Amino acid sequence: MKPIRKAAVLGSGVMGSGIAAHLANVGIQTLLLDIVPTQLTDEEKAKGLTLQDKAVRNRFSQSALQKLKKQKPAPLTTPKNLSLIEIGNFDDDLPLLKEVDWIIEVVVENLSIKKRIFERVDQYRKEDSIVSSNTSGISVEDMVEGRSIHFQKHFLGTHFFNPPRYLKLLEVIPTKYTDPAVVQFMKQFAEDILGKGVVLAKDTPNFIANRIGTYGLLVAVKEMQKSGYSVGEIDSVTGPLIGRPKSATFRTLDVVGLDTFSFVADNVVQKTTGEEQELFKIPSFMKKMLEKGWLGSKANQGFYMKKGKEILEIHPETMSYQPRKQLRSSSIEMVKNEKDLSKRMKTLLYRDDKVGKLLWNLITPVLVYSAQLLGEIADDIVSIDRAMKWGFGWEQGPFEYWDAIGLETSLQKLEASQTKVPHWIKEMVQSGHTSFYKEENGEVYYYNKGEYILLEENRKIINLAKVKKQKGTIKKNNGASLIDIGDGVALLEFHSPNNAIGLDILQMIQYAVEEVENKYKGLVIGNQGKNFCVGANLFMILMEAEDGEVDELDFIIRMFQNTMMKLKYSSKPVVVAPFGMTLGGGTEVCLPAAHIQASMETYMGLVETGVGLIPGGGGNKELYIRHVKANPIGYDIDLQKIAIKVFELIALAKTSTSGMEAKENLYLKLTDAISVNEDHLLYDAKQAVLALVAKGYQPPVRELIPVVGETGYATLLLIAKSMKDSGYISDYDFTIAKKLAYVIAGGSVPYGTMVDERYLLNLEREAFLSLVIESKTQERMRHMLLNGKPLRN
Repeated sequence: MKPIRKAAVLGSGVMGSGIAAHLANVGIQTLLLDIVPTQLTDEEKAKGLTLQDKAVRNRFSQSALQKLKKQKPAPLTTPKNLSLIEIGNFDDDLPLLKEVDWIIEVVVENLSIKKRIFERVDQYRKEDSIVSSNTSGISVEDMVEGRSIHFQKHFLGTHFFNPPRYLKLLEVIPTKYTDPAVVQFMKQFAEDILGKGVVLAKDTPNFIANRIGTYGLLVAVKEMQKSGYSVGEIDSVTGPLIGRPKSATFRTLDVVGLDTFSFVADNVVQKTTGEEQELFKIPSFMKKMLEKGWLGSKANQGFYMKKGKEILEIHPETMSYQPRKQLRSSSIEMVKNEKDLSKRMKTLLYRDDKVGKLLWNLITPVLVYSAQLLGEIADDIVSIDRAMKWGFGWEQGPFEYWDAIGLETSLQKLEASQTKVPHWIKEMVQSGHTSFYKEENGEVYYYNKGEYILLEENRKIINLAKVKKQKGTIKKNNGASLIDIGDGVALLEFHSPNNAIGLDILQMIQYAVEEVENKYKGLVIGNQGKNFCVGANLFMILMEAEDGEVDELDFIIRMFQNTMMKLKYSSKPVVVAPFGMTLGGGTEVCLPAAHIQASMETYMGLVETGVGLIPGGGGNKELYIRHVKANPIGYDIDLQKIAIKVFELIALAKTSTSGMEAKENLYLKLTDAISVNEDHLLYDAKQAVLALVAKGYQPPVRELIPVVGETGYATLLLIAKSMKDSGYISDYDFTIAKKLAYVIAGGSVPYGTMVDERYLLNLEREAFLSLVIESKTQERMRHMLLNGKPLRN
């Protein structure tokens, strides 16, 4: 199959434009088309436009393009990606389809409309182009009825989840006509290029995730009505407590939109019978909400409504709003500090109290329903589990969940209550197979039709837990582990709380660099936690500061700086693989590396001013050097402009909203790389190490750095004073800014003076230590630790 270099998205609504944005994010030129308007707007009339003008004919796709700039969360990784999206309309621009490699339909969920669109597409597409539908549940096989043979061979369903940039799941739905080579190509393309987690689904109503997810949401709605709980009480136990997103049940419905949810549920109602059909019928109070337009977030009113600062919940019987309630019980208190989901669930589900009974009634029907659908919606349990994790944000899929609560124990309780459990599960347990998954020698196997089958992963996935089980660790302490990931490459994994940097991690970085210099080709610094690193261990710094241990803090900062210098000048290449939140000290670990292999969703920034400090581990120096070196050799460098840029990035704690934006701010160099699929990040980082080795890697040469000195410092102070006078920063922010300006300027030296790195590190350390003993800085640190938010004092 030919690579996909250009695509067309048919339909520019929220989903269509979001898919176009994601294609642009990964560098694919995209044509975004929509219908031609039939009437002029008042604004168009005022401009003297007619229905024949291009601006009018492309109105819908042009409007979608403008909305992409404003949407939150941002569909684009950088506004610059808009240049890759070309707009048009169905009447004028369908001939352009002969130039594209992939055509994806995202029009209204109406089979006859989709079929008419595909009839026209069939006239213009090139024979080897792939065509797909983003339908969320209409039969894809019905869509291609009457189409040409080569169209049918190259057609399938590709169901993205909203928002396409952020949600991992892509359901791929082949028809009986689809060429298996097309299915395999799209699976690999979606994983490697689009960064998706792909599951193969069968052509059934709502496919996998929406079928089970909608069922689970309706089970919760109807249990609430049956047992007399409130909206807020249900949400208080169906979120993170049970390994689900914070939006839980009703907040999820508000975000999705009641109109959208009702459409998805009705899709199953139309195509099923009996008990299943009845359960998918939304209750009368939700129909009344639809009639009133109480659709959720987009209507500012749904199951919840905000009144001032108070959040109110709907009362289903009176249709009035009341203060939000929470369900409280001793069993919830018992498990609230238990991080292991399996242990939490075993404790909660078998408790003979109101929470135990409620959760049993909410969760076990979904497990049984998932088992009933195996073979109908997907061929294996892995696809179902992954669909729910990747599409709905569940921590565990239904079958993983069932293992967690104990299959045999739960079956006994289900049968005692006369719940109908699929026969294949009873047979499975009777034959001695008492779990859906099992692990042997670090490998995971899943149950399928009487036997356990090895769970095969994409070769680009390096699972650190598996590597450690199979190979052990080279060395570890409480903060980090050094692991051999093969081919002569070692990996340093952070695993302290929040991956915060303390002395233990610094010691392990020093050890890792020395060990790699002696025995390995290179080093990757990465992990598979929630975030790469949220910064230095703020609690440790605050404790030392409150105790007046300035000498101890001086030792810690010197060690941090020395460790980063050791990393930078290692004789073997060090590649850092950041993802998610990479803040403060996390960014400082990245900046000195030979190469950064960042996830597309990397949020980098030197944010120390938010806790009353400035970067202390060399971050000011390294970011300034990056900006200096970004200028072409042989050209005059505007040092003042560079100093202002770096000063503003750090003083205002600017954090990138993507890997691409991190590159624009030079947290990443132009030579650094971005992995779209976070699952492939460590593999890509390892390959980067090997590529550097193959090129004959040499560590950087120590060089002197030009600074702006006293005159530049004065300019930076003027900028800071202007911010203070305008109310943009507080008096104490100004105090911090003065310290930062002195460090960025390079101290009291003439403009253009060449200084060494150690000189700049000393300035940085002295400024850090002068701030950390201030009471207002300590207030900021304390507030951040207690509330997770910065204090502006």
